[in-house]
Amino acid sequence: MKSKIKKDVIELVAPSFGCAFFPYDKRLDLSIERLKDEYIIHEGKNCRLNVGIVGSNTPIERAKEFMRAYTSDCSIVWSVGGGETMVEILPYIDFAELKKVKPKWFIGYSDNTNLTYTLTTINDIETIYGPCFPAFYTEELDEESEETLNLLHGKKIFKGFAKYQSMKADTHDLSPLHLDSKKVIKAVNYSKPFSGRLIGGCLDCLIGLCGTKFDQTKEYIKRHEEDGVIFFLEACDLNSIAYRRALFQLEQNGWFKDHVKGFLIGRPLHIEEDYAGVTFEDVTKDMLSKYNVPILYDCDIGHLKPALPLRSGAKAEVTYCDENFIIKYLD
Repeated sequence: MKSKIKKDVIELVAPSFGCAFFPYDKRLDLSIERLKDEYIIHEGKNCRLNVGIVGSNTPIERAKEFMRAYTSDCSIVWSVGGGETMVEILPYIDFAELKKVKPKWFIGYSDNTNLTYTLTTINDIETIYGPCFPAFYTEELDEESEETLNLLHGKKIFKGFAKYQSMKADTHDLSPLHLDSKKVIKAVNYSKPFSGRLIGGCLDCLIGLCGTKFDQTKEYIKRHEEDGVIFFLEACDLNSIAYRRALFQLEQNGWFKDHVKGFLIGRPLHIEEDYAGVTFEDVTKDMLSKYNVPILYDCDIGHLKPALPLRSGAKAEVTYCDENFIIKYLD
């Protein structure tokens, strides 16, 4: 049967890092080769550059590339990488102009939170918090890559994975995932499935947005108060105390005050580390239990792979069972 997305066009962009050196350039090559028969793939001019300050190009040039891609007739705008300074492109993104064009998928994670989150909360556009395009470099696709393609094909029900790759896994630059650790999701305040609109991303980035003119979280929640929201949050470079400070900052800015139906907390990159004897689990319980809504933590979200791709802005039902979780989209 011919795929319904056979003729979809992907515009590759580099709003953060570019694939300017090994292994990222090789992974990009292999991923294009892998998916070129299923998609028409256009590579943006910044995708292999490293001429900005910790970025593929200047913030203005990176924003121009994204605007051109999103206002084109493509179906998917896909980031080629995460990074550190994507937030600097936001003053040059014309959100009003983006509202005028037909919505399309933007896909990326980590530093790409700066667009996956703002496109959803400012423009009410669904995005996909999922792997960057060069993740498709392996000969046999991993579970995360397969589920991302399944999501694009319209799959509605996703279940968390059995294992994940720890920081201690024996891998090399072009090797597939080495799933060396059992995944165990833990729950607080859970009694039955809960639903709401999924919003969130990488906490390292969300604290940079919080309180700026690009933070329209409370306005988004107000518009969707009937559905409520489920926050999905994950930490990259934050230690457990920095994670605590991040949750405090979002809390004090009113993100968690109204219509929050639950929290999905991803595996932090430094999951096995604590700070002054304080663990990520300690912080999660201490900072979020008071809201008396379900909390699932160590979920398959974030930087310790594989991670489930999530439709930011979509209404979904979350079920916890057998130390795992199931996400069912309600459209």
